[in-house]
Amino acid sequence: MRAPLNLCALALSSATLALTAAAPAQAETLREALAAAYNNNPTLQGARANQRATDEDVPINKADARPSLDTNSGLTEFVRANQNNFFQPQRVFTFQSNLGVPIYNGGAVKNGIKAAKERVAAGRADLRATESAIFSQTVAAYLDVLRTEALANLAANQVEVLTVNLEATSDRFEIGDVTRTDVAQSQSRLALAEGDLRTALANLVSARETYIQLVGRAPIDLASPPPLPGLPGSVEDAVVLALQNNPDLIAAKERAEAAGYDSEVAGSGRLPTLSAFGTYDYQNTLGTVPDQVIPGENPGDPATVIPSDQTATGIQAGLTLRIPIFQGGRVAAQQRQAFARETVAMEQMIETERSVIQQTRAAYASWRAALAVIDSSRVAVESAEVSLEGVRAENSIGNRTILDVLNAEQELVSAKAQLVTARRDAYVAGFTLLAAMGRAEARDLNLDTGGPLYDPDVNYERIKGKIWDWDRDPEPAPKSTRTVDIPAADATYGPLDIE
Repeated sequence: MRAPLNLCALALSSATLALTAAAPAQAETLREALAAAYNNNPTLQGARANQRATDEDVPINKADARPSLDTNSGLTEFVRANQNNFFQPQRVFTFQSNLGVPIYNGGAVKNGIKAAKERVAAGRADLRATESAIFSQTVAAYLDVLRTEALANLAANQVEVLTVNLEATSDRFEIGDVTRTDVAQSQSRLALAEGDLRTALANLVSARETYIQLVGRAPIDLASPPPLPGLPGSVEDAVVLALQNNPDLIAAKERAEAAGYDSEVAGSGRLPTLSAFGTYDYQNTLGTVPDQVIPGENPGDPATVIPSDQTATGIQAGLTLRIPIFQGGRVAAQQRQAFARETVAMEQMIETERSVIQQTRAAYASWRAALAVIDSSRVAVESAEVSLEGVRAENSIGNRTILDVLNAEQELVSAKAQLVTARRDAYVAGFTLLAAMGRAEARDLNLDTGGPLYDPDVNYERIKGKIWDWDRDPEPAPKSTRTVDIPAADATYGPLDIE
């Protein structure tokens, strides 16, 4: 049995193809591109902010189990007093403070908190999946730039070769060594090659623009990618790891757990609720209640003035027990609805599991197939080089036609293009396989992001116990970089050396 190929062979600068550009002073590496996407990609930054929003569901649900305190105050001006009420004030200031303490609510709060925590865990898995997806797109964009640069080089070199070939054929036609048909064939192939070069240059611009979109900066002197770590030895190993670590599957399982708690919350509407309350009332007539005057017992005796009390206070406390008896079937309908949604979550978990298995097996097959194509393409390139050399030699002595030479040159170009594409496909398929296995994140790749990796648990630990209503975070501001000031990508490429 043949040993699997080392992924070092996937680098596009392999000596077998000998597509070498002038060595840049400082090439940008794939690790640097991934680090830039990790820090600057708006999709990833948005996913992190969305996870922070999901974290807040936990303290929101916890608030339902905590005491609440509110106050009410008012000032009433009696514009026209009741004529039958001699002691009605002209104005009254009132103040009331209410304290509520939930004691038992049928388990709704407890299960609501558990559901929120499960969704936090699901959100973290979603964040992992988003990071992995952005990295997969970045790897594909990086390799696409390298591939399109190599294909543009091949197309440009072919134009140069066919231009020289047309000149030589025209010279031979002048001396009667070849026919007008040979010249026309050479012209036709050159025109097709020029069209292929235009297409290759357009593809190069498109690949570079995609890179700018994902990474946030222009690709300059991209280096060959490093070997991929942790690729499995068999498809069975890949599936086992994917079922354990795939973030999409983990998120689906957590959502199914959360849906189960939601069903318990819906059913809690049948149960009694018990709460304690306390109320403090204060009233002040602001000196507008007239004093009470009691006349003397005998004529001439002075009257007695009794000052009116301008303030009044009151305190109440107690328990409130609510026992639902009949609610028109609302609670039963809500729980049936929750059960149906829980079933949906369970089915989605199985659907995700199937999808993960399919993606993993397909990525593994694509990776292995691309490696096999690399082997066959190497053989094709070597054979095509030998064939072209022989056809040219035979043409020089009249045993081969110009068309034979043109066909041999085209076969060599096609073989080299296939090898370049196979290397790109193998690397991208390998990274896609790592992503399906849950091993394509910054922590798995040991990226140097210029600081600590983003940890969603930091924000959760920061906010999960907060109870102060006036606690506030800074005003939101975007963290990703814009690309409006980056110049449009061009189709320039380095010199080509074909051995």
